[in-house]
Parts: sequence; C-alpha cells; structure tokens
Amino acid sequence: MSVSKNIAVIMGPTASGKTSLALQLAADFNGEIISADSMQIYKGLDIGTAKPTAQELKSIPHHLINLYDIEQKLDVYRFVELAEKAISEIHSRGNLAIIAGGTGFYIRALLYGLDTLPGDAELRAELDAEYDNPTGYEKLKELMQVNDPADFERWQLHRRKLIRALEVFTLTGKSITELQTLNKPELRFPVISWNLCWDREELKRRIAKRTQIMLDAGWVEEAKNAIAAGILNTPTAHQVLGYKVIGEYLDGKINYDIMRERIITNTWQLARRQITWFKKQHPETENIQMPTSYESLKKSFNL
Repeated sequence: MSVSKNIAVIMGPTASGKTSLALQLAADFNGEIISADSMQIYKGLDIGTAKPTAQELKSIPHHLINLYDIEQKLDVYRFVELAEKAISEIHSRGNLAIIAGGTGFYIRALLYGLDTLPGDAELRAELDAEYDNPTGYEKLKELMQVNDPADFERWQLHRRKLIRALEVFTLTGKSITELQTLNKPELRFPVISWNLCWDREELKRRIAKRTQIMLDAGWVEEAKNAIAAGILNTPTAHQVLGYKVIGEYLDGKINYDIMRERIITNTWQLARRQITWFKKQHPETENIQMPTSYESLKKSFNL
C-alpha cells in the first residue's frame, strides 16, 4: 500500500488526553481520526470505552468506531486492513490521517507491519480448541507464567494474543518478546508520533476522576445491556475493561464503592502496561510530558 507522509500518531495510556489532542489537531490541520482502540470499534460500548461524544463524532470525521456488533471478532490483521483502507481514503481527500488510541499492539502492527513470526495452522487449531475458552484460558495463563513469563506479562489479559504467544513458543522455544528484540523492524512509512506521558500519581488521579464521570454518565446501565446481550462470552469484546466488574455489582456480589475502586485499580494496571509498551515498542515516538501547552505542540507539528 502506498501511504503519504501525512500520518500523525497520538498514543499513550488510558486517560492521558489522546482524544482531546487528536480533535484539536484534526480541527486545525484538516484531519480525520482513526481510532486505535480495539474496543471502540464495537457498537453499544460508548461510555465504557470513552468514545468521542456524538457531537465530536459529528464535528470531525472518525474511522473504526461503531463498526462491529459485540459478537463479531476483531484481531490485529483485520485492524491493520481497516486502518490502511481508512488512511488511503483520507489521503485521497487530501486530508491528514491521525491515528489515536491506546491499543499499542495494533498501532505497532500498523506502523511496522504484521509480525513475520512462524505459525502452524494445525498447531494453532489445536491450541484454540484447548485454550480459547474460559477454563482453558486459566490453564493457559498458568502454563505461560511458568514457561514464557515475558509474553505472559505482556498479554495475560488477552486470551488470543497469549495463545499466539504459546504457538510461537512451541515452534521456536523462544518468546515473541525475545524474537522481536532480536529482529528490529523498520517503519513502513514516515510518521509524526507523540506519546503522552504523565506523572504517575497525576495519571492515577485522572483515571479515578474519569471513572467516576463515566459511572455518573450511565456506565452501569450500559454494562447491564451489554451483559444481557452476551458481551462476557464474545470472542473479542469480552476483553473490554470494567464490564465484568460492573456485572458482579449488578449480581449483588460487591457494593458500589468496591466496584468503583476495582475499576480504578484495573484501569491503572492497564495504564502501567501501556506505559511500558509505548516506551519499549515505539522508538519512533517523541515523548510529550503532560500537561503541556497545545499551542507549543501545534507549532512543532511540521508535516
């Protein structure tokens, strides 16, 4: 695929301000935003995935948001295909493509290409049959924690990625993490890439504040509807943060305060993994210490 240089990438942990910055840049530079959040692609998960508001979606063209029903499966290969198509369409209109989101694995695959790690269809089918279910997933985590702790640390909350890691480990005896360190890929095209970095205590406060805002906005009711629609048993959407915990609250297993604190804790744990990922997997990025002046960023934004 031929891609022009006019691609901006805004990455960073959850609650770091990616959406706000992307909207400002899009307004000032004739941009269109491509979501790099693996859960925003699903319909009905609006509050819990912190999607842009209806007004924001109306004011700036967005891509890869509200495309899938929750029972549909999204993987990195499909994401890259959809993102490439969106980039091509945006450039055909002479506009700036802005990639914004926190799903680092997807962003890396788009910027550097899909991995060339070995695979075996027959082995993968066997692993899927054994581990791609709730009971098998627990066994998988125990196995990977012992045999491949590096990949376990990266993907313990992502069943499909962990199965893929086991496939590679079985074939090579090495973790994906080790193989990616040995084989340093090159960017597929030039980008302007920013990683939004916050003081950790301040980011914790931002996460707590945003969690309460989301709960006040009706997240519990949204989760109730999503759970009734079967989200906790879906191929990919079940990974969305917070809905399972809200389900425990709805079932009377925990109270409201415990629910809120567990969501905040789980979100912070996700943010920590994202911070580590963007630091280690994206050498192309410029680290932006937040908060910072938008005007200063705008002046440095040279296409």
